[in-house]
Amino acid sequence: MTATKKSTATGKSRQKAEAEAEAARELRLVKEAKIRDLIGDSAGTRLEASGVIYRDGAFLIVCDNLPSLIRVSSELSPKAPENGVLKRVKKKTGGPQANEGYEDLAHDQRKDRYYTLSEAEPVKPKGFRARVHEYDAKLRPLGSAHLEFDLADANKGMEGLEWVERSGTGYLLALCEGNQCAGGKKGRTPGGGRVQVFRRGGKRWIRTATLALPESLPFEDFSSVSVREGRIAVLSQASSALWVGRIDTKKWQVDEGTVHRLPTDGKGRPLYGNPEGVSWVSADHVVIVSDRAKKGAANERYRAKDQSIHLFLIPGNHV
Repeated sequence: MTATKKSTATGKSRQKAEAEAEAARELRLVKEAKIRDLIGDSAGTRLEASGVIYRDGAFLIVCDNLPSLIRVSSELSPKAPENGVLKRVKKKTGGPQANEGYEDLAHDQRKDRYYTLSEAEPVKPKGFRARVHEYDAKLRPLGSAHLEFDLADANKGMEGLEWVERSGTGYLLALCEGNQCAGGKKGRTPGGGRVQVFRRGGKRWIRTATLALPESLPFEDFSSVSVREGRIAVLSQASSALWVGRIDTKKWQVDEGTVHRLPTDGKGRPLYGNPEGVSWVSADHVVIVSDRAKKGAANERYRAKDQSIHLFLIPGNHV
């Protein structure tokens, strides 16, 4: 065999091995359901799911087109009594507008407080900032405040929200949608994933650190973040993949972690084109919710999985 043929054969073998390794890392679907099939039309027919958390045997979901939360049983059964729309109690003055939806939500277990995220709002003199709304255990509003971090693009703001504890102090982690927290071409260029870290200072959310995701991460965008027992999961809609790594909250650092793509079809094409929210359920399971598929023939194959909730097993995942 000539050197050229040997090189070609070696290259093909390497490609095959890489493809097999990638397939082995693919998330494995456990079960899924259309959200509308679980709750009926009680929240309308357009369910742009954007965030989810697992809480007390149920999933709480927010949509970026709805002001209320949705709760469904972790069994994903349409007959479950837990299923339904949770009408939040609005303040008489101030607070979120009635038609406002949310990008993600987080929960402070110690104080039993909930936080929802609005992606970006105009602030004076110019620019944008994300807003966080706080609720008590019964989802009664307790106030809201901007995250003190300037955003240049209203459409590429904060997409993910998580609550973590460090030495008795609570912090909010806010995930930027674009790489380098930017929009445009720069935001779509992989290698600049960022999570901004905030702590409360009176009625303010003060930025205290920036957590840089691995430069090797090939994601074109970021849509949600979840932390559990020292492990962090970050979801990408554009890349239809989930990154799982370890987080050091003392140094606000992460390791290289592993990328797990969402399931694909027989041709290796993504089946899930609109994954927007993620939450840990157990040491090796995550729940993901999908937004409404965009119009157009190119997105038609995503409609079977849109406006849905999915439970996945992470293969080979170890505590």
